[in-house]
Amino acid sequence: MGTVRADHALAADVVIVGAGSAGCVLANRLTQDPKLQVILIEAGGEPADPRIADPAAWPLLQGTEIDWAFTTTPQPGLAGRRHPWPRGRVVGGSSALHAMGHMRGHPLDFAAWEAAGATGWNWDALRPFFLLSETSPFAGEEGYGGCGPMALCQPATPHPLTLCHMAAGADLGLTPIRDHNGPRMSGPTLNTLTIRDGKRLTVADAYLDAVVRARANLRILTGILVDRLTFGPDGRAVGVSGQAGADRVLVSARRAVVLAAGSIGSPSILMRSGIGPAGDLASLGIPVLQDRPGVGANLQDHLLSAGNVYRARRPVPPTTTQHSESLTYIGARTADPALPPDLVVGIVSMPVLSDGLAGLVGAPAPGEGYTLMFGITHPRSRGRIMLASADPMVHPVIDPRYLEAEEDREHLLEALEWARRIGSAPAYKAWNQQELFPRPQDLETRDSRLSFVRRAAVTHHHPVGTCRMGTDRTAVVDPDLSVRGVPGLYIVDASILPSLTTGPVNAAVIAVAERAATLLVF
Repeated sequence: MGTVRADHALAADVVIVGAGSAGCVLANRLTQDPKLQVILIEAGGEPADPRIADPAAWPLLQGTEIDWAFTTTPQPGLAGRRHPWPRGRVVGGSSALHAMGHMRGHPLDFAAWEAAGATGWNWDALRPFFLLSETSPFAGEEGYGGCGPMALCQPATPHPLTLCHMAAGADLGLTPIRDHNGPRMSGPTLNTLTIRDGKRLTVADAYLDAVVRARANLRILTGILVDRLTFGPDGRAVGVSGQAGADRVLVSARRAVVLAAGSIGSPSILMRSGIGPAGDLASLGIPVLQDRPGVGANLQDHLLSAGNVYRARRPVPPTTTQHSESLTYIGARTADPALPPDLVVGIVSMPVLSDGLAGLVGAPAPGEGYTLMFGITHPRSRGRIMLASADPMVHPVIDPRYLEAEEDREHLLEALEWARRIGSAPAYKAWNQQELFPRPQDLETRDSRLSFVRRAAVTHHHPVGTCRMGTDRTAVVDPDLSVRGVPGLYIVDASILPSLTTGPVNAAVIAVAERAATLLVF
């Protein structure tokens, strides 16, 4: 194997690993200081697939060359099924293949972070950075940003099923709201989307535009899979080692390394570097530098179920956005209404079936059906990520332990009830010809309903928590974002979040990175 040795051209003050949402924000904000030299490293390439820009094409990007194509272990809680876990392997990361929803989260989501030990990471601290990141359709009003890189919109001409969905929620007594990023999050509304001029706006589009890329103190290296960290004699992180095809690449950091490789990549790099659960590392022949059982633990992910599927009474027109324009968040029946909502029901203007249901009933073709996807927003189940090999080319073991917690099962059953109530509300009468799923036999008993949701559930693509921020002994990152016991090393990405936000996590990751850029001291 050839070697590219570290030299002046492959050294910087700060080396950022991962050009996903967090890495793009950091590369932009840190290089605003012209005296700070930054290298941003990405395992994938620059975005070239034209489908990335097409909001309606996002499902087609899964499994392509811009997808890491991870897979979970068989999940006992989901009828033994393995789940594809698409994650972005491209400049822009998962913002290049997700469904473009932009929801900050409920303010109390961040109170939960602080209660878990993420001191200083509450709503009041993060709110200015949400505003800094956004150009909202409601700019000029209190609580909405007007000058940020992330241009947001709501559908200008909502799909007719979207309008039915919101009206159906109101039929059932749910109070409509204008958007998910206002004072309330529960209730029927249009989704806020990262779409600009009819095209997907990735975080790379927003934060790494031509002006930023032209900065003399920023260098972007693509096609380099970072294997592990390199350390000085005092244990300080001084760079990274990676692979670029057949060559070994060493990149030196004069001041700091920042991992922004996401909830799968960042813990994997730590573990390959000898920082993680000692027994697991030793079993793979990795020398243990620090026994850190919290690395890879605390894995959380949102579940959606596909689901509550209907044959349409009349042709369903194609989307003008991204197929899913309205998520309705709903409080669980036993929950304090002041708390973040635990349930969600969304409309998808296509028939969507999980692999656990496919083939049981003839599914309608696109244009002939639609789906109410239902899910849970604050799962209590906790999984983990482990290395399968010391070889960085081998994907890690991903075990989310879906529906392991009884409360998650109860909430998913309640979400199913809400989906069916909404789907049969008067507002849907003009569209609902037949409910295909669940079938009558799926509804006979609690056990049959539970069996149905186990087979219907799929990932909502929001893994977090595997390098948890906190102050207890199992936390990986301190509230200043430094990795415990490793001078010169920081993590800024979804892996540090102690728990999930109520909705999609990308908006929160952007805000965390915005705040991190003001906190990091190199």
